[in-house]
Amino acid sequence: MPSADLIIVNASQIITCLPRGEDRLGRVAGGVAVRGETILAVGDLHHVDTSSATVVDATGKIAAPGFIDSHSHLVFGGSRVSEYAARLTRPLAEVQALGIPTGIIAGVNMTRAASADDLAAAAAERLRGMLRCGTTTVESKSGYGLTLADELKLLQVNRRLQSSQPVDIISTFLGAHDFPRDVSREQYIDLVIHDMIPQVAAQKLAEFCDVFCDEGYYTAEQSRRILEAGLAAGLKPKLHADQYSAIGASSLAAEMGIVSADHLNYTDRAAARRMAEAGVVGVVTPALDFAVRHPRPFDARALLAEGVTLALATDLCPACWVESMQLVMQLACRLHRLSPEEALLAATVGGARALGLADRGTLAPGQLADIQLWNVPTFEDVIYRLGNNAVERVIKRGRVVFAG
Repeated sequence: MPSADLIIVNASQIITCLPRGEDRLGRVAGGVAVRGETILAVGDLHHVDTSSATVVDATGKIAAPGFIDSHSHLVFGGSRVSEYAARLTRPLAEVQALGIPTGIIAGVNMTRAASADDLAAAAAERLRGMLRCGTTTVESKSGYGLTLADELKLLQVNRRLQSSQPVDIISTFLGAHDFPRDVSREQYIDLVIHDMIPQVAAQKLAEFCDVFCDEGYYTAEQSRRILEAGLAAGLKPKLHADQYSAIGASSLAAEMGIVSADHLNYTDRAAARRMAEAGVVGVVTPALDFAVRHPRPFDARALLAEGVTLALATDLCPACWVESMQLVMQLACRLHRLSPEEALLAATVGGARALGLADRGTLAPGQLADIQLWNVPTFEDVIYRLGNNAVERVIKRGRVVFAG
């Protein structure tokens, strides 16, 4: 009889996120048994030796997989609060006329000015907030450096954070986030391809390579060159696609069969269908659309109708300071017409697929024991109680790492 190190008992409901008949969330009764970092059993625990296990009493609580936040810019310096506040009542041109720094470059300048210690401390505080809200895995992009030294600094902070706190960090190189203003665009693309990517790969600082493919940023052909260079160096491809225009990003994503294409505000249904056929996950960011008052919010129903697997993500960044995946789910349901079940699957299983992770996102034997307990009577209350934090406890790799 296998023995457990930790068991969760008396939960009112266990949401496995593995479909069971007509129940898309695979809700079961019973408990969860954990051994080491992984789940030993879910539901019936009679075949498990629990005599020496730590007992987590989940009376009145709902157990669910930890959230997987598949798109964030976790490490950055400063804040764009002055810009955010000014743009609530003024157009961008008027804000810029006031001398308030705006846009990605504003974040770049503040990040370059920050030390690695300061960046790590600020990102660690954000991670604590994410963990308290149920996130157990987060993707963290560079992109606010735009020099070799600064991009490496951001990715090295990711590595430092991974070893100093419980949330798993999946690191993405996004040197092609914008263009610096002191070199030509072609010079910078050459720097990304011939200097940054080789250094990132040699130091094993990232798993993915991402490009901001959009009008005014990187063309589809430039994006292809960078992603192919990343692939050659062992970095799996991702893409900021169709956020503010349709210049072929989602079609490129489908053609290359990349892991995920993110944002998708201007993705038409034909491109969405090609993405689905190629197995490209669509990562959507309702909090970003809300924060910037996006003129064309992504159409979740159209993407789903064409067969795209969706993942929800915070897009935590200087323009969208959101740490809670619960808030992201609430916005996805209210503003983008996802059902509560669709939102949870996109925040767990979908997030895992968007990061190529097969060992998390569900509660099943052999999966990582990344589990959150919600102090609500029904699953739908997580969506209904706007702005609330339903999380009472978080277990990461078999250890209780947050108890509210």
